[in-house]
Amino acid sequence: MSVKNTTAKKSGLFNRFLNLVERGGNKLPHPVTIFVILSLLVIIISEIGARTGMSVSYYDARSKADATVTAVSLMNAEGLRYIFNSAVKNFTGFAPLGTVLVAMLGVGVAEGTGLIGAALKKIVLGTPKKLITAVVVLMGVMSNVASDAGYVVLVPLGAIVFLSFGRHPLAGLAAAFAGVSAGFSANLLLGTLDPLLAGITNEAIAVGGYDFTILPTANYYFMFVSTFLLTILGTFVTEKIVEPRLGEYKGPKLIESMEVTAAERKGLKAAGISILLFSALMLFLTVPDNAILKVVTELKPQGDLNPFIGSGLVPTIMLFFLIPGIAFGLASGTIKSDKDVVHSMGKAMASMGGYLVLAFTAAQFVAYFGYTQLGIILAVSGANFLQAIGFTGLPLVLGFIAVAAFINLFIGSASAKWAIMAPIFIPMLIRMGITPEFTQLAYRIGDSTTNIISPLMSYFAVIVTFAQKYDEDTGIGTLISAMLPYTIVFLLGWTVMMVIWYMTGLPIGPDAFMR
Repeated sequence: MSVKNTTAKKSGLFNRFLNLVERGGNKLPHPVTIFVILSLLVIIISEIGARTGMSVSYYDARSKADATVTAVSLMNAEGLRYIFNSAVKNFTGFAPLGTVLVAMLGVGVAEGTGLIGAALKKIVLGTPKKLITAVVVLMGVMSNVASDAGYVVLVPLGAIVFLSFGRHPLAGLAAAFAGVSAGFSANLLLGTLDPLLAGITNEAIAVGGYDFTILPTANYYFMFVSTFLLTILGTFVTEKIVEPRLGEYKGPKLIESMEVTAAERKGLKAAGISILLFSALMLFLTVPDNAILKVVTELKPQGDLNPFIGSGLVPTIMLFFLIPGIAFGLASGTIKSDKDVVHSMGKAMASMGGYLVLAFTAAQFVAYFGYTQLGIILAVSGANFLQAIGFTGLPLVLGFIAVAAFINLFIGSASAKWAIMAPIFIPMLIRMGITPEFTQLAYRIGDSTTNIISPLMSYFAVIVTFAQKYDEDTGIGTLISAMLPYTIVFLLGWTVMMVIWYMTGLPIGPDAFMR
């Protein structure tokens, strides 16, 4: 059950600014109403754009063809038919919907049987308190190797971990969200994004008339180091800005006693064994060349870097929580029959009722924005503006990061934006002596850092729902004001690191340089 939690806001110029952002944002209507209003605005703007002939031309690196996009109205007969006929499809096809609900089936069992609570007791007793924030941020950054899994697993888990340590759960949620989303491009490993962006970059190189390609590892060294930078910055922002501003949490505690009982120890042992067996099974089903669940991709010659990551990842996450949850419950005695398992699942689904309402309106808005082509028009116009203002060299790269960060507020997909921007900027910067690897790296900085303050980001509504579990008054303003410090610090810190790297001339990946 969500609770109302009132905390004193810290003073100071920056905190007063954040308080203003929060108050202004929360004075807005309910997030559901906001998405309804935004949808209506898109409908009106689309009609204005269509009547005035608003259009842009660009080269799409994904379709490998020139394209001209004109604003499409939602106020004519065809548009009205789309609004009514696509409403259900927009909702059921909303990217985070299935991911969240399916994963929550497993998480609900793990929580309902007591596995998560018992595991957190072990974590609290065995982890130095001063390292918890860094661990939460680092795990968030690392989670992007599994695509969007961090949003539905690590973000709510970050809140629970902080609450277990007697700290404000919204600070833990913010720390995990910052790592997962604002640090999306960084990692110690190669993720799904690396080959995806490299393929688009190579097409943009060919568009410019150049006969060479880059590898998915082109930004690896820089992103490897970035993981530690963002962990340090995220820890600093959480402990010095976000958590002091939130104040003391006055809601109910998750765990009343930190003592691990004999039944819980027995359950944890059974859960651990089940995780090992499940992991071994998944390795058998995904790793061998002829593995049953192996996904064949078309990323050659770059290579298939994540052969098992596909739509099957979400059911895997569900089972990763469901199986040890059942094992824990049977061993500890919290599960007496199959009815207890189903009850835990139903309880988890019941807690997502508010999210379903929010997801329906958010899905319509996102769909309308795509149908009307307003997002593409905005992205191409922004890129053309930056190209026309006459910047060169490093100032142009810095401007490019700023434009990418701004456009990211309106178009969440990293590949969609890059398919539009890469054919414009890759050839232009090559002529200025800047490598495609560097241009792609700069794009990834801008693309990541503003995810967490954009209500248009697919999982933003999910995070608001998670936050309302701890404070029912949490709104868009609360979340944006909490995440804005991460955006500012990550964007500035990451950019400064890039400039230093540029000045030293170090490689940013294997055989990949900035100039």
